[in-house]
Amino acid sequence: MRSGTATLATALIVTPLVAQAQPFQGLYIGAGAGYNLSHDIGLQTPTPFSPRAELQASGGLVGLGSIGYGLGNGIRFELEGNYRHANIDGISHVGPVTASGTLQTYGVMANALFDMDIGSPWIYPYVGGGVGYAWTHVGNEVITPVGSPFITTAEGTKGGLAVQAIAGLSFAIPHVPGLSLTSEYRFFSILSKTTFTTHTVGVPFSQEASLLKQYNHSFLLGVRYAFNVAAPAPVAPAAAMAPAPAPSRSYLVFFYWDKATLTDRARQIIKEAADNSTRVQYTRIEVNGYTDTSGTRQYNQGLSVRRAQAVQAELVRDGVPQGAITIQGFGDTKLLVQTSPGVREPQNRRVEIVIR
Repeated sequence: MRSGTATLATALIVTPLVAQAQPFQGLYIGAGAGYNLSHDIGLQTPTPFSPRAELQASGGLVGLGSIGYGLGNGIRFELEGNYRHANIDGISHVGPVTASGTLQTYGVMANALFDMDIGSPWIYPYVGGGVGYAWTHVGNEVITPVGSPFITTAEGTKGGLAVQAIAGLSFAIPHVPGLSLTSEYRFFSILSKTTFTTHTVGVPFSQEASLLKQYNHSFLLGVRYAFNVAAPAPVAPAAAMAPAPAPSRSYLVFFYWDKATLTDRARQIIKEAADNSTRVQYTRIEVNGYTDTSGTRQYNQGLSVRRAQAVQAELVRDGVPQGAITIQGFGDTKLLVQTSPGVREPQNRRVEIVIR
């Protein structure tokens, strides 16, 4: 069971990130709460009951809060504080011995996550992982052999290295820019052995008992708010049509987000422009590239030039003399649809072919 969950955690962390990234940039905060299912915990003592002794832990509350920063390309980093609670209900793989008490963990984690765009405007899957430090607090843990007057107790707080793997879904709330609901699973483990001092009634000396690696499965619902996500600017219905002033002299070719490759539809439009250029008298053909506002100014300028170059190459393949074509990139200026910074507007990701 433990090897299987460890494999799952590793797989979540190293999953190839092949989907497009959600354009999320800037400071955000988040919180979540739910149910935590704890594995039984290995118990080690100087004179162990059994080499396989395990404390039986029941499920309990989990809660966390985080503050982070998105880079705008789907990657974000955050600091998280978390809390988990479980009850100790017994002890297994030993003789007639009972155990009871509470187990609480407090953790501080540094996480790296990746948001993915699957084509839906409201649902974004994400995966990630984290590393940090967690404290285990044993509250009045009691271990008692059945029928024996020797009652052993332990109480205290100890810390150790912790890691986690994260997989979730965020649901953007319509009409509230930056606000999302989240649903996620976390595999959380304290890797370090935590050692506590125990006292047995009637015994004049104390001993030490250690909890071995702790494994937790956490299921949470939460909320996240990004501070700098602006609402899309109002757009007149006519502006959303990507108009061409004169169909025989001006053509628009559109691109996927962060791409400079031509779609089949784009090649059809370019072919139509090339064919029509032979039917009219022209002095030059202008190919102008543009982007939306979701990237940096410098990156968008280069992307707009690459898009114009792709269209120019296709025109040449369709029979237009290269010397008759001039290309220029305008980056995220001269927007077809006016938006705020950081908005991924499809109609702004274009190249305009103008036959003059």
